[in-house]
Amino acid sequence: MQQAIINFLAFLPDWLEIIVVSAIPIVELRGAIPLAILAYGMPYWQAYFLGVLGSIIPAPFILLFIPAILKWMSGTKIFGKMANWLIAKGMKKTDKLIQYEFWGLFFFVAIPLPGTGVWTGCLAASLIGLDFKRSMISVTLGSATAGLIVSLLVAGGLSLF
Repeated sequence: MQQAIINFLAFLPDWLEIIVVSAIPIVELRGAIPLAILAYGMPYWQAYFLGVLGSIIPAPFILLFIPAILKWMSGTKIFGKMANWLIAKGMKKTDKLIQYEFWGLFFFVAIPLPGTGVWTGCLAASLIGLDFKRSMISVTLGSATAGLIVSLLVAGGLSLF
């Protein structure tokens, strides 16, 4: 899948490709930072900055618009099942967010594991109605932390070889 994305975005300058890849759900900066460092030979600081920037670009749109979009989708025949799946996925991640709010969202986004990240964190935050400004700050700090962890993991992996 990553190769298909790379081929599709090959016409973009490298720096813009990293921003776009970072903004894609599932891949986010967890895939974009290693791509920037390993495939394009970008310096760590540049890969980190572009990865974090790209990952937080969708955040305000998700926080502001996803509840209304999901409500509309769930009322349609075509998109109803997908909307219900997204709502269930987002609500499954809300236990700790409800309890810890800002810090729960921060740690959820900061841990670079599959199924965590800006997209899912913002989806969950918007579904339970967390404050927009606090959510944006939490998601931004969480993404910055995840980017640092991914960068360190790539550096550690490269030092092994």
